[in-house]
Amino acid sequence: MDEPEVQIMQCIFCKNTNTEVVETRTSEDETVIRRRRECPDCSKRFTTYERAEQLPIIVIKRDGRRERFDRDKLRNSIIYPTEKTTVGLDKVEEIVQKIEGDIKNGETTEVESKIIGELVSKYLKEVDKVAYIRFSAVFKRFVDLEDFEKELKKLL
Repeated sequence: MDEPEVQIMQCIFCKNTNTEVVETRTSEDETVIRRRRECPDCSKRFTTYERAEQLPIIVIKRDGRRERFDRDKLRNSIIYPTEKTTVGLDKVEEIVQKIEGDIKNGETTEVESKIIGELVSKYLKEVDKVAYIRFSAVFKRFVDLEDFEKELKKLL
């Protein structure tokens, strides 16, 4: 039988290439493998994610431009409104996975940015109302207090 392939992952802190996997988990939908790693040199831990590569998702922006879907950009757009709330990074990653799954399960590899924003709103509304309002203020382009008031009334 063949030997299993050795997986080398560089430590993000000290750049050592001799890191060790201390925990492995798969996502609920079994599309992502999460590995918790530890560096024997600096003793710090970090997390890596593995997912199968697929056709690129193209995002159609409001002005008609097209750009490649960027998971990190999506994650950051969720992290910002969740700062100083009870929503942790694991929950943010879960929301990103759900949105990416929703998009990939769609009928096309192109999606309007508006649809992505609606999905973010939907999932934030389920986990934290303050984060939902913060995100909505930017996504829906609130211009005055009446816009906030209307959105708050919908929540209440």
